[in-house]
Parts: sequence; C-alpha cells; structure tokens
Amino acid sequence: MDDRYSRQELFLQEKGSFTNKHVLLIGVGALGSALAEMLARAGIGHITLIDRDYVDWTNLQRQQLFTEEHAKERLPKAIAAKQRLMEINSDIQITAITADAGPIELEELIKKQSPDLLLDGTDNFETRFIINDVSQKYTIPWIYGACVGSQGISFPIIPGVGPCFHCLLDMLPAEGITCDTVGVISPTVQMTAAYQGAEALKILSGRMADVRQELIAFDLWKNTFSAIRVASLQKKDCPSCGSQRHYPFLQMDNQTRVAVLCGRETVQIRPPKARRYQLHELASMLQKQGIHVKSNKFLLSAKLSNKRIVLFQDGRMLIHGTKDITAAKKLYHQLLG
Repeated sequence: MDDRYSRQELFLQEKGSFTNKHVLLIGVGALGSALAEMLARAGIGHITLIDRDYVDWTNLQRQQLFTEEHAKERLPKAIAAKQRLMEINSDIQITAITADAGPIELEELIKKQSPDLLLDGTDNFETRFIINDVSQKYTIPWIYGACVGSQGISFPIIPGVGPCFHCLLDMLPAEGITCDTVGVISPTVQMTAAYQGAEALKILSGRMADVRQELIAFDLWKNTFSAIRVASLQKKDCPSCGSQRHYPFLQMDNQTRVAVLCGRETVQIRPPKARRYQLHELASMLQKQGIHVKSNKFLLSAKLSNKRIVLFQDGRMLIHGTKDITAAKKLYHQLLG
C-alpha cells in the first residue's frame, strides 16, 4: 500500500484508471490552479493548461500554485503552474500554453489533442460560452465553476444529457459582479474547485451514473446551500445544443470586438451584442473599494490599474492610456466578468 495513488485506488476500486486520460483546463487562476493541483495529484496522465495572464501580487491570496518569486518575475500563469505541478508529480505530462482561449485556439487544441474532459477555470462568461459550444460540437463533457465573494456555483455539462450552459443563461449570476469588483475569500475557491474536481474524477473514471445532475450554489459566509435540478431547463431550440444547433459562440460575429482608436492611446472594446448595464450598481461596488467613480445614466468613468476606463450603458468600454489589447481585455473582464 505504498503506491502514491493507493488511497485513491482503495476508494475507486480500480488501479491506474487515470494514466491514459487527458484534461484540457481553460484558465489557471484561482479555480484553475486548485483544479490543476487536484488533477496532478490524482495522476491524470496529460493535463493541458491554457491561460493568457501572468502572475501578480493580488493572485497570491487565493491562487495556490503561485509563489512570490512567480509574481516578481511576472511569469505567465500556465508556465508557473507547470513548474510547480512537475514538482508535485513528475510522472505526468503537462502542456502549458500562454494564449487567449478563443474559439480558434480551443477548436485547434481539441482537434489536435482530443481531450476527455474540459474544465472551467476562467473568469468571464464569454470564454465559458465558447467552451460550451466546443463541448457540444465535439461531444466532450465540461464542468462549469465560478466563485465570487463567499459564493460559489458549479454544474457538470454532459453533451446529449440535460441542459447546456446556454440553456441555463437566465439562472447565471449577473454580469459586473467579479472578484475585482466585490472580492473573494480563499475557502470559496477551494469549495467550488472541490465540487468541480469530484465531478471530474467521476467522469474520468467512467462513473457517469454518479455524475451530479443538479446545479450547486452556496454561500460560505451566510451558511446557505442549494442544489437545483435543472433538467427541465433544456431547450429544444437552444442554438448550442438543440435540434437546429449552430454553435453561435464559435462564430466571429459573436465575439468581443477590440480596436485601437486611430491617433489616440485608447482601446475600444465592444461586446458582441448591446446590453444594458446597471451603471449605478457597478459604481457603488467600485466606490466601496475606494475607487473614485463618476457616473450618470449614460456612462461610468473610473481609474483602474493606472488606466482611465469609460463604460457606456450598452457595454462598450474605452480604456484610455494604452494600446495594449491584451491588457485592455483583462481590465474589461475584471469589471464585467
């Protein structure tokens, strides 16, 4: 009983069940780093990590794979995570990719690598809708997870079985509530990742009958928990999983549009569809952080990360003081999720 996986195998009653499994983990932030460590310790044979960001000091409070040295060096998160994971388990294969997980990138990865499972470690809805569409298109299960403040939510999505993420749209948390606007505590991350990780092990071990069919939501601070059966929410006309599916979030006209404004050190970001944001609610959240905000019924203006941002009611944002599209998109998702 001295094998490194012996306690896991006692429970599963199966030996070496994960050595030939491959997981594609999208996002290596708080949830992603917790999930990556769980997978590595479980002996998942191949883990692919994709993340567009680098490690900074604000990550260290909750992103368990990273160290002060990583933050000092501003290492890309995927690279820093791989370094640490190889110290944890040198017998597995880890592929680290520093890139934006857009539809082109994810489709190419899936075609090339044929992963058994997709895991959500992201921090924004746009990427999750892309994950959902590639999941449905290539019939690969994925596990949604999100957390903010003391609240967490998780749901396993199995193509052909129950509703997809697009079907659940009306039940999802409001946009504009993110870790950067209201904060997050580390136990919330660990609990959400635990729910995702448990479902991952069920799927990877082939125990599909044990996969949870409820959407789990909890608040660790207020001591609340709910498990919501969502089977009835599956929509026959869903464009992502219905009978006439066309995977809308894999189409370029449904992607966020980014442009550097001519003659100005300003990036403009436009969502694929106009939306009406509650600017006064977002302004209130930012003011609680000590951020000076000016707003009216048309727009909100604030200074974040030494950049002045202007958010219009329809979701269009101007980021002044930069021509760096990657940095601008990061600020956009920090605010709006």
